[in-house]
Amino acid sequence: MFQSLPLWIGLRYLAAKRRNHFISFISASSMVGMTLGVAVLILVLSVMNGFDRELRERILGMVPHGVLYERGGIQDWQALAQQVEAEPGVVAAAPLTRLQGMLGYGGRVQGVMVTGIDPVAESKVSILPDHIIDGELEALQPRSYGVLLGDLLAKRLNVVVGDKVTLMLPEATLSPAGVIPRIKRLNVVGVFSVGAELDANLAVIHLADAGRLARFKGEAQALRVKFDNLFDAPGGIWRLAGKLDGNFSGSDWTRTHGNLFQAIKLEKTMIGLLLLIIVAVAAFNIISTLVMVVTDKQADIAILRTMGAKPGTVMAIFMVQGISIGLVGVVLGTLLGILGALTISDLIGWIEQVFGFQILSADVYFISYLPSQLLWSDVAIVTSASLLLSFLATLYPSYRASRVQPAEALRYE
Repeated sequence: MFQSLPLWIGLRYLAAKRRNHFISFISASSMVGMTLGVAVLILVLSVMNGFDRELRERILGMVPHGVLYERGGIQDWQALAQQVEAEPGVVAAAPLTRLQGMLGYGGRVQGVMVTGIDPVAESKVSILPDHIIDGELEALQPRSYGVLLGDLLAKRLNVVVGDKVTLMLPEATLSPAGVIPRIKRLNVVGVFSVGAELDANLAVIHLADAGRLARFKGEAQALRVKFDNLFDAPGGIWRLAGKLDGNFSGSDWTRTHGNLFQAIKLEKTMIGLLLLIIVAVAAFNIISTLVMVVTDKQADIAILRTMGAKPGTVMAIFMVQGISIGLVGVVLGTLLGILGALTISDLIGWIEQVFGFQILSADVYFISYLPSQLLWSDVAIVTSASLLLSFLATLYPSYRASRVQPAEALRYE
C-alpha cells in the first residue's frame, strides 16, 4: 500500500490549491527560476560554442595551422610540400610569402598584411576560395600584380573590382631624387569575406608577385602546413622542422591566435559557473517552499504517522514534491534553451535587419554575427547538474518532515 503512497501524495500536494497562497507563489517562482536558469545556461553555452567553432573554422581556416621557415627562403616548395604531406597528421602544404605595408586609394590609407599564395595549392589549406564574393581566385596570375582584398578593407578604401590601389612597402629605395619608399600599383581582381577581423587587414596576391616585391631569391618565404587536428600543430610543426634537412624553424597558430582561443574557453567555463548560480538560487527556493509546506502540513504528517507510515515514507512524500518542481522547471528550461540555441542566430540577424544596426561589428570583434552551436553534451551536463541541485534541495525539508512527532503536531489541533 505504501509503495506508491509517497508518489501519489507528493503529486497531490503539488497540484492541490493551498490555503496559503504565499507558499504557492514561492513554489511557482522556484519552478520559473529553474526554467529560466536552465534555458539561459544552455543558450549561453551554445553561443560560446559557436564562437569557438567560428574561431576554428573561419579564423583558423584562413590563418595557417603551422608555418615552416627556411633560412634564405624555400627554393623548391613543391618538393618540400610533398615531403611534408607524407608525414602522419599532415593534410596538405602550400607556399606562403608575407609582406607588411599600406594600401592607398583616393587619399585613403590602410595598413595591411599582404600574403603571397599559389592559387592552386591554396585551396588545399585555406577556406579562402569558398568565401570570395566578387571576382575569382584564378584571376591572380604571375606578373599581373592582381590583389584580393577583404570585404571591410575594400569598403574602407572605397574600391571595387577593377580599381587600382597603391601598395607602399616599409623599405626605402635610393634614386637620383633621393630616398623614396617602395611603391607598387596593384589591380583589384576580387573581394573575399570570411566574417572575421581578417576582412579588414588582409590582402592576397600571387606568390610570384610577392616574391618580386619582397626581392626574394627563393620561390617562397615559408611553407604553410595544415594538420588533421589543429591542436597537433604546436608539437607537429617543430617535429617537422627538426626532421627536415636544412635550417628550418617553425611557428603555429597558438602564437598568433592562441590567446583568443584560450580566452573563449575560459569565458565559457566561468560564465557557465556563474549562470549555474541562477539554478542554485532556484533550488534554494525549493528548500524554502518545502520548509513552509512541511510547517503547513504537520497535522497531515501526524495523521499519516498514526496510520502506520514510516519516517522514510513521509520523507519520500516531500522529496517527490520538491523533485517534481525541479523536474518540471528543468524540462521546460531545457526545451526553451534548445529552441533558443537553434534560433538565436536567425533572431539576432532579423533584429539587425529590422532596426538597422549591427550588434557585433567585425571592427571590434573577430566575427560580425552571433554564432550558436548546440552540443548535446552541454545539455546533458546542465540538466544533470540542475536535477542534482533539485534533489539535494529536498533532503533537509524532507528530513524535517520525517522527524515530526504525531503527539506534538496534534496537541493544538
